Amino acid sequence: MLAVTRYPSTEANDNQPWLVFLHGLLGDGQDWDAVLPHLNHWPCLTIDLPGHGKSQDISVNGFESLSQQLTETLLACNINRYILIGYSLGGRSAMYHTCFSDSEGLAGLVIEGGNPGLGSESERQARLQHDSRWAERFRHQPLPEVLTQWYQQPVFANLNDESRQRMILRRSHNDGSNIAQMLESTSLGCQPQLGELLKTRLKQRNIPFCYLCGEQDAKFQQIALENHFPLRIVAAAGHNAHSANPEGFAAQLLTFLKEC
Repeated sequence: MLAVTRYPSTEANDNQPWLVFLHGLLGDGQDWDAVLPHLNHWPCLTIDLPGHGKSQDISVNGFESLSQQLTETLLACNINRYILIGYSLGGRSAMYHTCFSDSEGLAGLVIEGGNPGLGSESERQARLQHDSRWAERFRHQPLPEVLTQWYQQPVFANLNDESRQRMILRRSHNDGSNIAQMLESTSLGCQPQLGELLKTRLKQRNIPFCYLCGEQDAKFQQIALENHFPLRIVAAAGHNAHSANPEGFAAQLLTFLKEC
């Protein structure tokens, strides 16, 4: 079972689904701390993904075993109805779970900056090589040094120097070898292309869905448009919208939840 933290609702309503939060690479369940106070009328559960947080000693060998870990964790927590909310790697994991899990408890899906997959074999091979190089850095170089380079990538271009340093400090508690293993096991290069299958599964099961993007995250806005995902914009935010503007993120999420 993966490590979890429960945040019970302030309202006694057994019919409400749980909001289940999945963080991105290098994060943990505490990444959602600034969002959760805005959601106190909903029962919430944050999960530490394998290799991260209090699940550091747990590993997986791909998306199938990660999805199975998620299923087992929810069962152990006696959560039968839930809405998955995933950021980046957590979003990709949530999309895979929606497509391939046999769970009937999924009552909604919210993806924040998650890539549904690459379109060609050449792109997948290039991404595998890219992630393999980063994994070697995480294994063999001092973590603060690698993180300094990591947060210089184009997807994080909206971070100013102060935000970047704060993120590096926040992520420096990780174990580089565990991050490397997770990065290789869940590389975008070994992820199926989920876009069309995801829309089919959501329609078949009548599951509400929204795709959240930061206002400054042009790359993932384009991905959402290309896949015809129901896009909602979080103002004054880049790729990590729930960190940059937790109140704006929560407002968009609550609007979606009211429509479910």
